[in-house]
Amino acid sequence: MVAEASKSADKFADKFIVDRTKPHRNSNVGLAVRRTRDRLSQSLGPPDFNRDMLKLHARDILSNIIKPTLLILAISLGGIYLGLDPQATSLWALSCLAGYVPLIFLARRLERMPENEIEVTRMRQWLFSAHFTSGLGWAYFAFLPLPHGPLSEPQIMQGAVLLLVIAGAAIVTANLSGALVAAFALPVCLFAFKVSSDPTTGSMMMCLVLAASLPFLAYVAHHRNRAALTLLSFQSEKNALVGELETAKSMSDEARRRAEEANLAKSRFLASMSHELRTPLNAILGFSEVMANQVLGPLENSTYRDYANDIHSSGKHLLSLINEILDLSRIEAGRYRLNEEPISLGAIVEDCCRLMEMKARGKDISFRIDVEPTLLKLFADERAVRQITLNLLSNAIKFSPTGNSVHIRVGWTAGGGQYIAIKDNGPGIPEDELAVVLSAFGQGSIAIKSAEQGTGLGLPIVQGLAALHNGVFELNSRLRSGTDAIVAFPRSRVMEELPAVPTERRRASSGSA
Repeated sequence: MVAEASKSADKFADKFIVDRTKPHRNSNVGLAVRRTRDRLSQSLGPPDFNRDMLKLHARDILSNIIKPTLLILAISLGGIYLGLDPQATSLWALSCLAGYVPLIFLARRLERMPENEIEVTRMRQWLFSAHFTSGLGWAYFAFLPLPHGPLSEPQIMQGAVLLLVIAGAAIVTANLSGALVAAFALPVCLFAFKVSSDPTTGSMMMCLVLAASLPFLAYVAHHRNRAALTLLSFQSEKNALVGELETAKSMSDEARRRAEEANLAKSRFLASMSHELRTPLNAILGFSEVMANQVLGPLENSTYRDYANDIHSSGKHLLSLINEILDLSRIEAGRYRLNEEPISLGAIVEDCCRLMEMKARGKDISFRIDVEPTLLKLFADERAVRQITLNLLSNAIKFSPTGNSVHIRVGWTAGGGQYIAIKDNGPGIPEDELAVVLSAFGQGSIAIKSAEQGTGLGLPIVQGLAALHNGVFELNSRLRSGTDAIVAFPRSRVMEELPAVPTERRRASSGSA
């Protein structure tokens, strides 16, 4: 049991007066998440991503402009090598490169233009015109006469080049639907017209392949366009979700900060009211005791003496309650100062048992104390350790049946620290009420039904004082099985014994002196 208490230090070190096992509920965060999730689960509507698509299209053109340039140069050099007229080939290369100039100029202008200044319809018209202009050079290539030379059917090679160019353009123009058809419909038609004037089996097959590839590649580009739109839509939804979550988190953090400030202000107020509350109570206790003991003269009416006794007992109860509230408030406000010194944990526990012996004898309850004899000194606040022990003993006596015993154990933890464990044979605490009894003013159903009720501050004070010592407080209980309360102090608070100095060395040092 003690080993488990030591191993669960991380679990309980985070608990400080307020129970944190329950999930934090924030209506604003839940509302924001639920609203955004519902919107994401619905079908994607037609969001206006036209400007974004135009921007993406312009970036694709500018990032791939070197590829058609290199292809045109390679084709012109290859054509000259295969026997084409150098002048006609150079003229074609220049005209084809010139056809891309308006497209590059328009793409660069579109990329630099602010998104809110883009006129979608007008810009699309300009882009289609630029793509058509870039296709005029390839139309010239399709109608360019080729010598037979080493190639038996040069039109097949011409069609293959056009197919390669169309496939590459399909990738670049995917973000603008219809751009591929606008650029290469005329070259394909001119190639088909040229093939029809001198048809061969190979050239006709290439013409059919080229005619079928243009709509197919346009269809593929269209699907890539829809995929890009879907991706942009999801990106927009994700950004909206992140923004709403950040807003909800900010609202939650602000609400938590205000609650913590209010709680800290309350704790500081109660901690500073010690003198103002205790002074009148001490006067009430003193005067009521004087009247009850008839120090200044007899009270003829016995009812007055009973009233004085009632005032005195009620004042003592109220002073005890105020002391507990002030102790808890100082702990919460961080104003509880530990007066640490070397103490003997076993001796303090035995002394506290002697103090509570009279109260235990009234219920015919006996103490069984087991203290390990090898315990070293503990560096702790003696008053806090006494308060921890007295609170746990008081609870054990309160809920133990008449004629039973309370088992008190003091010893080593598995990690090298020291612990106090107090076990009673009372009715126990239901598992779902453990968090309640550890909260301020929290009382379980057994305590509420009991005739000897408390304030519900004893266990929270024990938990807070244990945390101030970097220790662990664990409450193990089940219904009708008693309660085992364990307070474990860490190994860092155990004081190591220094080895004794040998007698000969002491004598030698004194002689030399």
